Amino acid sequence: MTDTADAREADRALKAKHRTMWALGDYPAVAREVVSALGPVLVEACGVERGDLVLDVAAGSGNAAVPAALAGGVVVASDLTPELLEVGRREAAARGAELRWQEADAEALPFADGAFDTVMSCVGVMFAPHHQQTADELLRVCRPGGTIGLVNWTPEGFIGQMFATMKPYAPPPPPGAQPPPLWGREEHVRTLLGDGVSGFEARRGTVRVDHFGSPEEFRTFFKATYGPTIAVYRNIADDPGKTADLDRALDELAGGALRDGAMEWEYLLVTARRGGAAAG
Repeated sequence: MTDTADAREADRALKAKHRTMWALGDYPAVAREVVSALGPVLVEACGVERGDLVLDVAAGSGNAAVPAALAGGVVVASDLTPELLEVGRREAAARGAELRWQEADAEALPFADGAFDTVMSCVGVMFAPHHQQTADELLRVCRPGGTIGLVNWTPEGFIGQMFATMKPYAPPPPPGAQPPPLWGREEHVRTLLGDGVSGFEARRGTVRVDHFGSPEEFRTFFKATYGPTIAVYRNIADDPGKTADLDRALDELAGGALRDGAMEWEYLLVTARRGGAAAG
């Protein structure tokens, strides 16, 4: 097998692993019950209007795609994990939102150059392993003058710290994969988008999470619903000591963040205008 064929096979295996991870548990419950406010924030920042062609990349169950459709956008919700899209279809129908759902890899989007007025992602593309490849695809499918909008968890915020807490218990990342919270650093996103955009704007915000009354409630919920957390616990399932250590570490993290029954989870919101040149 050639080096190129080896690389393709390794990429297919990695994507299959990601697809399986996000199908674990019940991520739509996280999107619906915990961070539902993030989608409308992104849609408003992108200025989605009636008739706009909108692509939501790594859309999950449609946290941003559904609000974009309800705002009048002609929306395609794409994600690597078909199980999430199926939940999104049902939830969108219940809310009276019409949009198209399509399985797609954020690093190799099956759409034409410049096909969309708005290309956005809400805590989605940050989990694709190869950041520059992903950014190049966001640029490629956005028309010149169109809008690129992103919401990503910051490294310093609660979810970024949760990933840092889980890291010692997780299997090592595959070669070439970059940490998701890097997308929460303004300078990293600026570098990724480069001269493919103009009018780059970034600001930090927080989403208020009042779903958990105690650290244990948070830990129990995320162990049951959130794919990355489930995958880490499965990695140490044969080591009760490590499992107990991670339980304590997550409880400590959540306990430090809870104030009067609520947490503030920090994110970076980026919007930019697509330039006229083709993505490199």
